[in-house]
Amino acid sequence: MDIQQIRYFLILAKELHFWRTSEKVYITQSSLSRRIKALEDELGVELFERNKRNVKLTEAGRFLKDKWEVLIDEIDRTHLHAKKIDEGATGYINICYPGSISFSFLPAVLERISSSLPQLKMDLMEPTDQNHGNLLLNYTIDLAFSREAVRNPAIQYKQLYKENICIVVPEKHWLTRENFTGLAQLKEENFIMSGLHYTTFYSSLLRQLFNEAEFDPHVSIESDFGSMILGLVSKNLGVSILPKSFQMAQMPGVRFIDIDQEIDLFVNYRKDDKSAVLKNILYIVDLLSEGFRVE
Repeated sequence: MDIQQIRYFLILAKELHFWRTSEKVYITQSSLSRRIKALEDELGVELFERNKRNVKLTEAGRFLKDKWEVLIDEIDRTHLHAKKIDEGATGYINICYPGSISFSFLPAVLERISSSLPQLKMDLMEPTDQNHGNLLLNYTIDLAFSREAVRNPAIQYKQLYKENICIVVPEKHWLTRENFTGLAQLKEENFIMSGLHYTTFYSSLLRQLFNEAEFDPHVSIESDFGSMILGLVSKNLGVSILPKSFQMAQMPGVRFIDIDQEIDLFVNYRKDDKSAVLKNILYIVDLLSEGFRVE
């Protein structure tokens, strides 16, 4: 007994006519009769009552029809799901990202994934001071957007685009694009930013900027979340330094002033990951990143 025999049986059970059924399944009437007879012999039960004019189901046939319809439907749905997994159209993926792309690049990526792969489930994670390499290698995440490439022989990375770093000040602050000459102008200000003691790439970049400006900032409030920092700056509680992507948050009451410093965005993933889902998402990421690149 095989699935094809069951399919022939179910169609015949619906049509109750050998000729019409043979037409539907594209085999001869005699071949169909042999297939059904072989199925009955294997099961040891009679499935149809036959005479020269009529074909009808036996009690055993009706019982198997009800059971096998459910079974075949489940098999078909299972096969379809497996095919979609193989094509990367369904499944599950864990993505981590820096908060700075949550108002610009990340929403664009998620919107494209949602429209192209609507059955894919995504889990988003915004780590603060964690090693992206470890998260990838222990399978906590499958794809990591980061400001620094993950340097590990088992991990592949790609630079997506660059963007400016900006000083963020309250809307009525005295510093403007026109009178800005350097970060040292803000040495008397209160800063709101991520902790400079962290080992993250961004904290290292901030330390470099302040070293070049030759002063130690007074950090009045520490936060790892850019949206919180923007809200605090808008309340005149201090100034900050953030990637320009945060400008897309359109927070009222703040102004962005470009400084002469760029920051990269990378995508990182396991080299040995053969997931079709990952392949499809990387294609979308690469395609959309072209619109964020500044030549």
